[in-house]
Amino acid sequence: MTPKKIIPILLMAMCITLVTPAFAKETSAGNTEVPKEVRALQMENRLIEIRNMAKTNLTNAQKRELRQEVKSIRRERRRRGIFLSVGAIIIIILLLILLI
Repeated sequence: MTPKKIIPILLMAMCITLVTPAFAKETSAGNTEVPKEVRALQMENRLIEIRNMAKTNLTNAQKRELRQEVKSIRRERRRRGIFLSVGAIIIIILLLILLI
């Protein structure tokens, strides 16, 4: 290789190594998301807590709030799963047919 070809390649490599970190996302400072396992345990503990409460001393409004909280926790627990759309299932079936 001639120096005329090496210099542009080195300049391009240097630019890439200097510019890429500028676009990197900072993950350590802004990471406040709770892991799924921890969140599942928190929800389960809260449901047990509500179940063991003495509900006779509560007002109707407080009972309604507890019911809504239980419903929202159950909905959130149900949402944690793998969902396949109809299009994805058709594509998977077509790929299996083509491969076999």
